[in-house]
Amino acid sequence: MTTTWPDMRQRQFVLGPERVRVTILTTGAETGGRHDFSDSWLPAGSMTPLHLHTRYEERIWVASGSLTIWAGPDKIVLRSGDYHLIPTHVPHAIQSGPEDTHALHISTPAGFAELVARAGTPAHLLTPDTQPDLDLFMAVTTELGDVVLGPPGTLPADLDDAIPASPEGAQP
Repeated sequence: MTTTWPDMRQRQFVLGPERVRVTILTTGAETGGRHDFSDSWLPAGSMTPLHLHTRYEERIWVASGSLTIWAGPDKIVLRSGDYHLIPTHVPHAIQSGPEDTHALHISTPAGFAELVARAGTPAHLLTPDTQPDLDLFMAVTTELGDVVLGPPGTLPADLDDAIPASPEGAQP
């Protein structure tokens, strides 16, 4: 039996204005949609927009560096060897620490790798002048059931602040 390995060059992408480097190790197509698996390098201090996923959970394991995850009411700091699960429908933002961070990412069912492949820039095509296509990113994000709730720097607690308190005695 011969095993055919994918051309990894075709699976390396750069995502977002902060140029997060992502290599797709396993696609949803390869697992019957059960999960996907990716390897990411996040530049020091880079941060995702506040968002949530309606169709898949995220599992993140830090290989080196650190990540801070704000998920719902929780703030979690992950260091090398730490792992965290972000359930569906939980608003969250992720920021790398003061050093570049290497992390592995599993989404179940598959979803994140498709976003990367469809909205990211193939790494071999990246130039110093390459800009991310944010309109494409938002279109693919929406199609995959992800919801962007705020720009980088927005945290889940900011959502509570944006909702005005109801007057006493008011009925929903």
